Amino acid sequence: MTARNGSEPNRLERRKARTRAALVGAAQSLLAEGKLNVPILEITQAADVGMGSFYNHFQSREELFQAAVEEALDRHGALLDLLCEDIDDPAQIFAQSFRLTGRLHRLHPTLSKVLLNDGLNLANSDRGLAPRARRDIEAAAEAGRFDIRDPELSMTVVAGAALCLGRLLHEHPERDDAAATDQVAEDLLRMFGLSPAEAHEICQRPLPTVDPPRDGSAT
Repeated sequence: MTARNGSEPNRLERRKARTRAALVGAAQSLLAEGKLNVPILEITQAADVGMGSFYNHFQSREELFQAAVEEALDRHGALLDLLCEDIDDPAQIFAQSFRLTGRLHRLHPTLSKVLLNDGLNLANSDRGLAPRARRDIEAAAEAGRFDIRDPELSMTVVAGAALCLGRLLHEHPERDDAAATDQVAEDLLRMFGLSPAEAHEICQRPLPTVDPPRDGSAT
């Protein structure tokens, strides 16, 4: 019998949301490990939900994996927006977003690997880092902060730098991720027309603190 105050439907919705979140989290972990062809049964076992629950939320493994990538992109994009909302200079917004993204690889390894394993699709996505980087590059060019001829080509360079940097940091855990990321960001700023001194100064500015998740996962 449904409670008069609607608590039963609310519990049902919360249970459904938890089940969906468990499936997405399991998918993100599998994607991070490069396991793209696992049976749906393995996914549901990893999520600790029943097989029938899977089809209440997704029609296929591919649909789930797409949702897992999109939610990872949205989470990272929302974090960047929040941490850069008080900055007016588009050049600094670009630099800070890139520097924060570089630190993501050690702070959020599962999320990082989900994004990296999506490869070149990440650079063309309309979610997450890519559209924000394009927006900031174009804003900096319009404001006269960047001297660039083709924002789309500039975005291609940024995407390649971000992806390759992430791979490097995962393959070489002995590297200082902050120093490496700041150096790449500084080089990009110089390539976009800032003076060496200003590029260096911007990339040495303090960053807002980003706490890693307690379980080290993307969810």
